[in-house]
Amino acid sequence: MNKGELIKSVAQKAGTTEKQAEAFYSAFLSTINDTLINGDKVQLLGFGTFELKDKPEREGINPKTKEKVKIAACKAPAFKASASYKAIFNK
Repeated sequence: MNKGELIKSVAQKAGTTEKQAEAFYSAFLSTINDTLINGDKVQLLGFGTFELKDKPEREGINPKTKEKVKIAACKAPAFKASASYKAIFNK
């Protein structure tokens, strides 16, 4: 499912227009991004948690040249599904 298909499906299930569903989608993502940038996490009970993880500097290998390369430390968004959400798929 791509973004357009998701928006169409949400609009149908919510009984709204695709334009309204797209506005909700954009606002939802923007809110999550802003929250993570501010250092907080987003917990959605029954679904999961979005948070920002610190990845330390590490050493990698360039697959083309086989040279060792330093990969800089960074922050990466992460999602962890809740136990109740995982249970839906393992019945």
